[in-house]
Amino acid sequence: MQITINGQTIDVQDGLTIMDACAIAGIDIPSLCYLKDVSANASCGICVVEVKGARTLLRSCITQITEGMEIVTNSQRVMDARRMNLELLLANHPQDCLICDRNENCELQQLTFDLGMHGMRFVRTRKEILPKDETSASLVRDPEKCILCGRCIAVCREVQSVQAIDFSGRGSKSKVATFMDLGLGVVACTNCGQCALVCPTGAITEKSSIDDVWKDLHNPEKIVLVQTAPAIRVGIGEAMGMPYGSLVTGQMVAGLRKLGFSKVFDTNFTADLTIIEEGNELIKRIKTGGVLPMITSCSPGWIKFIEHFYPKSLAHLSTCKSPQQMFGAVAKTYYAEKTGLDPRNIVVVSVMPCTAKKFEARRPEMDSAFHYWQSRMDLSHADHFYDVDHVLTTRELARMFNETGIEFAHLPEENFDSPLGESTGAAVIFGTTGGVMEAALRTAYEVYTGKTLTNIDFNAVRGLNGIKEAEVDLDGTKIKVAVAHTLKNARQLLDEIENGTSTYTFIEVMTCPGGCLGGGGQPIPTNTEIRKKRAESIYYEDAHKGIRKSHENPEIQRLYKEFLLEPLGEKSHRLLHTKYVERKI
Repeated sequence: MQITINGQTIDVQDGLTIMDACAIAGIDIPSLCYLKDVSANASCGICVVEVKGARTLLRSCITQITEGMEIVTNSQRVMDARRMNLELLLANHPQDCLICDRNENCELQQLTFDLGMHGMRFVRTRKEILPKDETSASLVRDPEKCILCGRCIAVCREVQSVQAIDFSGRGSKSKVATFMDLGLGVVACTNCGQCALVCPTGAITEKSSIDDVWKDLHNPEKIVLVQTAPAIRVGIGEAMGMPYGSLVTGQMVAGLRKLGFSKVFDTNFTADLTIIEEGNELIKRIKTGGVLPMITSCSPGWIKFIEHFYPKSLAHLSTCKSPQQMFGAVAKTYYAEKTGLDPRNIVVVSVMPCTAKKFEARRPEMDSAFHYWQSRMDLSHADHFYDVDHVLTTRELARMFNETGIEFAHLPEENFDSPLGESTGAAVIFGTTGGVMEAALRTAYEVYTGKTLTNIDFNAVRGLNGIKEAEVDLDGTKIKVAVAHTLKNARQLLDEIENGTSTYTFIEVMTCPGGCLGGGGQPIPTNTEIRKKRAESIYYEDAHKGIRKSHENPEIQRLYKEFLLEPLGEKSHRLLHTKYVERKI
């Protein structure tokens, strides 16, 4: 159909909103509540436009175009209304931008500048000061900074199907809250952090570990090791001002050394280790009639989700810990023995794209290295330590780089340290949805059949479709596999399992859209187009790796020869595996 925008006539498809049509015409309509592909709450009133014949201004995010519609986006009436609505939002908003985590990356701050705001005419209408919610191990909610846009509610409900938060109260007492105001750490929140990723202000942020990491880095008695997840190499460059999806593996390593870490290792090393353990576990279940389908267990938000909502299906989970936790256990046992270090002096710092990793690191069962040494060194409970000490998000690492004045884009490329820094292309693709499945199939096929897999690219499980499936021929034994990203899609597969209609042998679940590269700790903004660019870089690094199968990693082979002895063996069971149990709401 034909419409007119600011005097310009354009042809557009039926069914579009005014906001979408304006985008096609090269006009960006400002908004604070609109969340593409998820929700249009029409609550902020910033996106209003003037339409000929309409008595009032219309909200462009929800108003569909009609044939011959004449739209004006920049009239005095429109500009005055947008500023008025923004002023009303700012009246109840704290004026502490300089010390806010979202300073210079805040949509409200940017919009205030873009609309030319120069003063405040309205006084605060909210009578009470709303306290922070710091009950979660991963996230902090500051209701004082909330503008009631509803984005966090929408992503929690529509993308993750968790519904841990919702609107509460009326009028000036309206707020976003958990059930009975108990806090995110008490209700069935999965710590995924997608709410923080879409929040336009600083109302939801990760719980920072930066000060704790600096404290250990400045302690001469501590040996501080750092591990970096595969998705960090395609995220940290963005956070440092580089193009979306920049692949900066070597520069990231150089930057971490400049921060003062004793050794810079790669979580990809234990991603390869995860594949060895998980692949052998899958084969064992197939051959011995174990519980199928087996489901991956490396995404901590997903683990908390199934513990809360589907405890009857916990037996379907792989018993493998995540690569993050495997790394901590190996670093404080194998690496400590190999280097003669006291494990009590080793500090393991993880850099993760995931806020849920902060929660995972403090799960009570994630202290296997302590129990390994307890009898050998006569440790007391006062000596207790976790396998992973601190977890930083991609955004937190960027802040540390900025604090020290590191010019990231100009850093030379450096290599990871050995022996926990060697990895394969299979480990790299852990960072994107379908990657764990593909990596596992590369190894499981060869272990199961004893034959070499020539075409190792499983394209059927790649891409951003919500649920992907494929059939794999293990030399005559055909299995069906499925890949899901977001908890809403995981719920669909779990319903099939509990209804007895699932036809799959192996299922991969990732909590966040796009997998880890779209994690709640990644740079803001993160959207579909940015996820695609990050995924392209992930697959590029995989394709250019010298070794692309986890079981061919020479450092992993040495780890088994010198320490673990065999996959699923007694030592690997104690250090690398765990049991997940029902988590009450």
